[in-house]
Amino acid sequence: MSRADLTAATPLTKLLDRVVGLIEHAEFLDQVSAPVAAAEKALGHALPWWKNLASGTFLGHPLHPLLVTVPIGSWTAAAAFDVVGDRKGAKRLIAMGILGALPTMATGGSDWAYTNGAEQRVGLVHATSNSLTLGAYALSWWERHRGNHGRGVAWSVVGATTMGVGGWLGGHLSYALGVGVDTTAFQHTAEEWTPAAAASEVRVGELTGGDAAGVPVVLTRRADGQVVALADRCAHRGGPLHEGELVDGCIVCPWHQSEFDLDGGVLRGPATRPQLVYETTERDGQVLVRRSDEERTLRTNPVGV
Repeated sequence: MSRADLTAATPLTKLLDRVVGLIEHAEFLDQVSAPVAAAEKALGHALPWWKNLASGTFLGHPLHPLLVTVPIGSWTAAAAFDVVGDRKGAKRLIAMGILGALPTMATGGSDWAYTNGAEQRVGLVHATSNSLTLGAYALSWWERHRGNHGRGVAWSVVGATTMGVGGWLGGHLSYALGVGVDTTAFQHTAEEWTPAAAASEVRVGELTGGDAAGVPVVLTRRADGQVVALADRCAHRGGPLHEGELVDGCIVCPWHQSEFDLDGGVLRGPATRPQLVYETTERDGQVLVRRSDEERTLRTNPVGV
């Protein structure tokens, strides 16, 4: 006898995973995504303030998921207003959703540009679905404005459908593919002093890759001789920081040029989360690191460690 009930929806989840798997492997989508992503990156390089703003660097996490609530909330509320017969209220809410969708899509495009492979392909379809949603609600507003309420409602139904598709794909990007998630969230942090590198290999003005019981760290030495150790995986997309550059006392990621100060703080996006910083000491010619105050469960009891 099956233990599953309707809330498990196993056939549906298997079907959805099969469909999104086809998207993840659809390499022909790269012909569209590659030039668009390149243009987005060029914009971020030319306007660093825009990259920081669109990424949500100033917030400490991506801005896009926060802005998403405005169009989704407005358009969902508009449907409720249609049900109760408040045509004027529904029209105004649709207009609010349209206005809110513009910065939402702009920030999403900035986040998407710094992905690749499966993530970028799913993101392209996600963006396409959301663009169709915006178009449908724009037509809904226009028909309502012309007095064609029935057509306006019909276009709202179309928009709600594509919005559901886009929302599901957005959830897949975040929760299944990890876009926007701190890539060090599952990285083990030892509470005991652990050797990471030979002290002689850690020099002022240089980045050195180290290994603390299987955990990659990046090390450098301040001008006063103090050793600094941070997680080597960039919190943004996992780039190896020891392969980057040390510029004006800041670590620049080799993949997407996020900048971190030696205290782990983000100075330039697209990264939003600070780098994990370790305590350091030198003993018997070795640099030892630890994180004695770690409370986050995923780091103190991660899978596979």
